[in-house]
Amino acid sequence: MTSNKKSLKIALTVFILLIGLASNFPFLFMISSSFKVSGEVMKFPWHLIPENPTLMNFQALFTNGIYNFQKWYLNTVVMTALTIIIKIFFVSFTAYGFARINFKGKDVIFLILLSAMMIPSDIMILPRYMIFKNLRILDTMWSLILPSCVDVYFVFLLRQSFVSIPDSLSEAAKIDGCSHFRIYWQIIFPLAKPAIATMALFSFTWSWNDYMGPYLYISTMDKQMLSVGVKLFSSGLIQDYGSQMAAATIVLLPILVAFLFCQKFFIEGIASSGVKG
Repeated sequence: MTSNKKSLKIALTVFILLIGLASNFPFLFMISSSFKVSGEVMKFPWHLIPENPTLMNFQALFTNGIYNFQKWYLNTVVMTALTIIIKIFFVSFTAYGFARINFKGKDVIFLILLSAMMIPSDIMILPRYMIFKNLRILDTMWSLILPSCVDVYFVFLLRQSFVSIPDSLSEAAKIDGCSHFRIYWQIIFPLAKPAIATMALFSFTWSWNDYMGPYLYISTMDKQMLSVGVKLFSSGLIQDYGSQMAAATIVLLPILVAFLFCQKFFIEGIASSGVKG
């Protein structure tokens, strides 16, 4: 019986390993193709290890006279950083209000906010476009930042995290004469770092990888973001797969680094978000 169980565990391990390799094959294909000449990317039979590795694709990204990859990268970094900073403040302060401040109609307003999560995001494309046009922020970075700063899901997640913090800490601070903002900033915010780090990681990934927003709201090439810029390396009759894979590899690196550094907080944040309702 013990031998059968051991064989079953080995078989399951091999099966899971094969599933993992299959799931990561597109990632391995991207890395491998970034070191190949464009003509060898789709060459049959396909080789995982490049026959003649080259850094030409990476060099071409920054020396290409047609596309300004450096500018796209800078635009994306600035847009993502501003989005995370503004979003963390507004979302966390809103969550604090629902978690710690008692006011008339709080539960009704919170329920209305949660119901907004049921609205498909695609429905909001046309209204947002018209609003941005009237506000004269089309073809600017703010057309991407402002919609991302209002996120009901993270208001709910942080509210759950704030509720799990003992009320005695807030009450003690009130006795000492602390205002709500000081309680939020010096007590609640530091104690909710795992949940806030989780929000920052998700927000970074979503803003960094956002394709639809830049595609719809940004029309000037020098103001464009990486997600749309990478696609331009293979458009029309020109299929520069090598440069496209190299660009995709460079774009993916910050996300991998961010996840590695925030993995601990990410797991703690997901766990703490449902401690107390």
